[in-house]
Amino acid sequence: MYNYLLVTRFAMRASLSLALLASAPVLVAAQSTCSSDGQPSAVAVYERFINADCDTCWVSAPSHVPGPSALVVDWVVPGRLGDDAPLSAAATRDALTRLQELNRPIPEQTDSHIADIGRPTAASAQLRVAEGPAFNDYLGTGIRFTHRGSGAASYQFTMLLVESIPAGEEGSPVPRNLVRNSLQGTWLKDDGRTNTSKAWMENRPMRIPDGAQAERLRLVGWVQDPTGRLVAAAQSVCR
Repeated sequence: MYNYLLVTRFAMRASLSLALLASAPVLVAAQSTCSSDGQPSAVAVYERFINADCDTCWVSAPSHVPGPSALVVDWVVPGRLGDDAPLSAAATRDALTRLQELNRPIPEQTDSHIADIGRPTAASAQLRVAEGPAFNDYLGTGIRFTHRGSGAASYQFTMLLVESIPAGEEGSPVPRNLVRNSLQGTWLKDDGRTNTSKAWMENRPMRIPDGAQAERLRLVGWVQDPTGRLVAAAQSVCR
């Protein structure tokens, strides 16, 4: 019971802190948070999928090299070997859900999906993601989306807690943003979260999975319209 109350209190503090960060960017410099502030807008989201049964897939360089303006994420998909798979420690069932959303089968080895972000986003849509410090196996996370113009009837947001692994570490020849946790939700055009400036915001604590190094965790977020078209994407950077 004590641990439950402690986590609940942390969640409330994290949500309040990130709400303040989202509404007052000046606080970002004053607090030790990581955010997407000042980062160039991504023009595409590049998702790489690796079957957990394929240990050589992790240590081999992907055939396609994404451009610097692409936001890259790496999913490890549960394989037939289950917990005996070489990459089972990094596998997540969220990867299966994501493949279903994309209407793609589980890859025998690897697969990739590239989605361009609708333009012009700089003038019409802005996305901000931010994360607080780790506490009791949780991170306070937040996402804020602002849209000018008429906009869509609804938007779906996705937040991914990723572990940024530099090239040469953990046996990977390339940098990776390994997905460790994910969260999705929907914003309706006229729901209670909107305001006169057409801004939507969500603040949630996200659990840090066992084995993840908290200091390497970053937040990736994107927003889709009802047709599935990406309208904005962002990644946090720790300064």
